[in-house]
Amino acid sequence: MKLRYIPLLVGSALAMLVGSCRTQSVAPSATSHPHLVILHTNDTHSQIEPDRHDLGGIVRRKVLVDSVRASRPDVLLIDAGDAVQGSLYYTLFDGEVERVLMNAMGYDIRILGNHEFDKGLPLLAKEWKQITGTRLSTNYDFTGTPLDGIFVTSEIRDIDGHKIGFIGINLDPHGIVFDHNYTGITYSPAIESANAEAARLRQNGAEMVIAVTHIGYEEDDPARPDDIDLAKASSDIDIIIGGHSHTVVTPSADPSAPASVLLNSKSQPVTVVQTGSTGTYLGHIDIDLVTKSVIPSLIKVDSRLDDRTDAEFAALITPYRHGVDSVRSLVIGKTDYTMLRKSAELLNFFSDYVKRQASEYLPGRNIDLSIMNKGGLRADLPAGAITRGSIIDIAPFDNSIVVMEISGKDLLDNFKVMAMQEGQGVSENVRATFDPSTHEVIEATVDGLPIDPEKSYTLATIDYLALGGDYMEPLKNGKIIARSPGLLHQSLSDAITAGKVDDLLASPSTTVRFAGAK
Repeated sequence: MKLRYIPLLVGSALAMLVGSCRTQSVAPSATSHPHLVILHTNDTHSQIEPDRHDLGGIVRRKVLVDSVRASRPDVLLIDAGDAVQGSLYYTLFDGEVERVLMNAMGYDIRILGNHEFDKGLPLLAKEWKQITGTRLSTNYDFTGTPLDGIFVTSEIRDIDGHKIGFIGINLDPHGIVFDHNYTGITYSPAIESANAEAARLRQNGAEMVIAVTHIGYEEDDPARPDDIDLAKASSDIDIIIGGHSHTVVTPSADPSAPASVLLNSKSQPVTVVQTGSTGTYLGHIDIDLVTKSVIPSLIKVDSRLDDRTDAEFAALITPYRHGVDSVRSLVIGKTDYTMLRKSAELLNFFSDYVKRQASEYLPGRNIDLSIMNKGGLRADLPAGAITRGSIIDIAPFDNSIVVMEISGKDLLDNFKVMAMQEGQGVSENVRATFDPSTHEVIEATVDGLPIDPEKSYTLATIDYLALGGDYMEPLKNGKIIARSPGLLHQSLSDAITAGKVDDLLASPSTTVRFAGAK
């Protein structure tokens, strides 16, 4: 997506930095009005170090944050969730690294994403009790759970004599978080909760209300409200700082780009922002506290910042990096091909591996097919040496391989869900097509034969999906009959070490097996 950056003034120090990412500096106002600057992040997913494109990195982010704080009197740093899960730093240290670094950076407000729940409520509570700054959640009731008392519903901050309200809106965990990882938490509908709390903040003197959300910019399912729905249904919200969908939202001349300004129920503008994912950008919002004008922009986080890094802050990572590097250096195999995270090759590789591996748990029994989700793959598999760390980076979740018996009817119903998701991973012997406009399944076959609603099938998948994760509710009707003794990434690492998947690595399948009809 081509981005157009809105001009802003962030002080001489930062102007020099952002100038290198094509942001021009102009005065935010011809008056001496007080301004609030909000810096925001979302969906960092434990990308502590720069990614394979040399973008992002927590140390670089701090350079920008420090520069803005040095040049502007009122600055808030806000995170919209999913700070964790996606690299070895989370797999090995359970969120401690992210908490230590974000505390040191001085985040003012944070909300939960869905992946904060990945290791269960007790561990989540342990980490979030140590978080500095405000912990917001407007539409989760934590009463009686380990998170009880850790969060506030909303807050009003006095910024240079102006009251600014903040609310935190979370997604419905059902279908996206393991049920046992949010036991006891009561979810209230996002839009109703947001509007009610925003109205209450207005009654208590808030001049503006900012919603920090983790519901996604635009969801496919109308049953799951998103930032667009929230903006249009609101009347008291001025800005939505979003997360979850990994959408890059910034003012753009491209009409096909995500809209950064939407009209609310009173035809008043609501500014919607999101920075994508993995820390590639730092969001910047300049607010005139008198006129209430809002200027959003994105600042790229790249190598131009490396000569300004804070050595003391960078040193905080060192103890953790030793553990990460030791796992990343453990070579278990090799491949001549690069399989990108969002490619058919990587999804097919995992789908075929899961089907093959499942047969070891039920010797002599035929495994009819396998299903894998795209969201379960979080990194590329580069050509060359395969390390234990690279496999964990790709599949970092605490998922086991399971084998289940499921009816053809439930299988077909699940294919309908997968079609709504633009297709998911299936084993080599499966083909499915759907109508791109309606997302109706046109054809679904196993071994060349149409799926029979009356037949029972033996399905290999991961327990997250078997329990209805990624909204695959029909799979919950199946019966789990076998389970891997270890996690997916461990079993795959063992298989690579033993040479059991050399053929899959040597000849990656490029076929899109679950595809929209042409």
